[in-house]
Amino acid sequence: MPKMKTHRGAAKRFKRTGTGKISRMKSGKSHILTKKSMKRKRHLRKETLISAADLKRVEQMLPN
Repeated sequence: MPKMKTHRGAAKRFKRTGTGKISRMKSGKSHILTKKSMKRKRHLRKETLISAADLKRVEQMLPN
């Protein structure tokens, strides 16, 4: 059986926390920022955990 390969696109977007959960950055922070409030942009800076619905798919893409 050959080695499992890491999905490089997923590896750049997700990272594991110390407890093994998977975190991601929030979307909507790249452009069209003038109409968004400062509070909204400030909250978009923070990381969040991925949803339970996506967990199985993302773990398959990140075997290591």
